[in-house]
Amino acid sequence: MIGQPFYVLDRIDSTNNYAMEQVNTGQITPGTAWFAMEQTAGKGQRGKQWLSPPGENIMLTLALQPNGLPLSRQFMLSVAVALGAADFFAKYAGDETCIKWSNDIYWRDRKAGGILIENVLRGNTWQYAITGMGININQTRFPEHLPNPVSLRQITGKSWDAVELAKELCACLEPWLKQLHPAHYNELLATYKSRLFRLNEPGLYRIREEYFNAKIPRYGTQVLDPVKDEYFQGIIRDVLPDGKLCLEKDGALLQFDFGEVEFVIAK
Repeated sequence: MIGQPFYVLDRIDSTNNYAMEQVNTGQITPGTAWFAMEQTAGKGQRGKQWLSPPGENIMLTLALQPNGLPLSRQFMLSVAVALGAADFFAKYAGDETCIKWSNDIYWRDRKAGGILIENVLRGNTWQYAITGMGININQTRFPEHLPNPVSLRQITGKSWDAVELAKELCACLEPWLKQLHPAHYNELLATYKSRLFRLNEPGLYRIREEYFNAKIPRYGTQVLDPVKDEYFQGIIRDVLPDGKLCLEKDGALLQFDFGEVEFVIAK
């Protein structure tokens, strides 16, 4: 059962760090959840911090055991978690909830939540996926450097019990995680793509340095210039089973891996 047992922690550095420590003891149950009332060093994607006032938002980590899911298909776990988190948020915020590649939760063009998955390997065995989720619930004031945050309270005008909502989030994840089987991969990915932010819509993007440093020849014959092409208008056309984003630029289809391209969104 996802979210069983469910622990509420008063103050820690990071729910992901805490969960990793517990998993390394070898004495936890798959599906265990840890909710933090306060984090002093919450973790986001690519080394960023996830900041939250104490008690206002969901700061939750699950110890998931992806039995039967090979590391080569690890993006499917991200897909399932993102779909469950989007279902949860849409339950209260409505059908303008979507998923921004690769696994941020958006409402319109505003970020409501993020997901960070860290793997625990034993040799070649994928033992656990430490799955951290931060979702804005009651926060109404955000740091100036965040370009586009939004919370459930701002959308609905209501205050919510973040702990109880975190338990509901676990319940929303359960049916999607149960579909992590080769027979359902195509259906999962199709559903994920149907809920993507900016799918088939023009948008502004910035190519990061990691893209130009990549040595893998997967961009066809088009040569991109780090200065001229840093910012470009593109259209999301697809997401591949390994998680690569396919963006159409000037009639050519480019593939971007995680961290190689960022969405440019007006503040």
